[in-house]
Amino acid sequence: MAKNNTMMRDTPLAGITVISFEHAIAAPLCTRQLAELGAKVIKIERRDTGDFARNYDDRVKGQSSHFIWTNRSKQSLTLDIKREEASKIINRLLSKADVLVQNLAPSAMEKLGLDYDSLKHTYTKLIVCNISGYGPAGPYKNKKAYDLLIQAESGFLSVTGTKESIVKSGISIADTAAGMHAFSAILAAIIQRGKSGKGSRIDISMLEAMVEWMGFPLFYAYEGAPPPERTGADHASIYPYGIFHTKEENLVLVGLQNEREWESFCKSVLEKPDLFEDLRFKDNASRSLNRKALRGIIQSFFSELSFEKISKKLNNAKIAFANVNNMDEVWKHPQLRALDRIVPTKTPFGVISSFKPPTNNSEFEPTISAVPAVGEHSRKILEELDFRKEEIDRFFATGVI
Repeated sequence: MAKNNTMMRDTPLAGITVISFEHAIAAPLCTRQLAELGAKVIKIERRDTGDFARNYDDRVKGQSSHFIWTNRSKQSLTLDIKREEASKIINRLLSKADVLVQNLAPSAMEKLGLDYDSLKHTYTKLIVCNISGYGPAGPYKNKKAYDLLIQAESGFLSVTGTKESIVKSGISIADTAAGMHAFSAILAAIIQRGKSGKGSRIDISMLEAMVEWMGFPLFYAYEGAPPPERTGADHASIYPYGIFHTKEENLVLVGLQNEREWESFCKSVLEKPDLFEDLRFKDNASRSLNRKALRGIIQSFFSELSFEKISKKLNNAKIAFANVNNMDEVWKHPQLRALDRIVPTKTPFGVISSFKPPTNNSEFEPTISAVPAVGEHSRKILEELDFRKEEIDRFFATGVI
């Protein structure tokens, strides 16, 4: 069946305007997802410096890797929100907005009169999404929260690493969790508004988002039971499910999920049918308990074979396995290339490669556009808000914009 070209151009959030008082990762990641579903996202930034995440590093043509990742496809408006005249601009923005997203310091929006309770009577259809570290109430309400701090508070660090060493996530996992939960909550709120005609307030905390992602270890340790041990790159409760070295010291991650696979692994991969009868390894719980001995047997065999030979044996036995890729190998990944995931993207310092969002839909293409420079769209946005040229010039001259 041929795709309808008109439908391909109609993205789900076309016509939705999002105003975001955002910085760092969580809120920018959320609003980038909205932008690439077709929403018009206006990012409010500090004058001159912009979002401080612009200066985290300089790895992408002199630009921050974090900022490039989370700020594609938006418009940037600089604004000194503490200036009296800024309220005139904000009010016009809100009169056209469907969603307001913010992850400023706790109570900052209340002080500015931009919290949901202050806005809901004037902007009855406005959806306000607050992203914070610990939520709007409770003893931690005003506590500072950064990604690694939430990794600690949520229990994530306690189950990550090796027996000897706690290890943090290699990515901003708490920010990512909060940003993606905010994204889905906003989509739900837009659907709900379509039914009720009313806006709503969404509160997303990094702590709650990470605790949701911690479901397995939390329930594993239910009612005071021992928590999962830190097992490095090995699975904490399923074995063999972890990393082994090949003859040439390549890394291969092998994952077995059931007894059928275990039997096939013993007989076809390790060529040790008697291992399947060994009572030490009779079921997953036993294999996990005796993983040190089993690891020695597997590693001894793998050390004698090349990665190519091990891969062939695993494939033939229908055992799941993966390459342990570094970043350069991911950029060159044959599957990502085959799926045509990499796209050219404009940035203030030149064109770079980036990845399409993973939310593939047969009826539309994502609306991917450039990473904005600080305040790149300020004049354009003000013109669209029907400010006169003289007013706009004055905003620039007096430092409001």
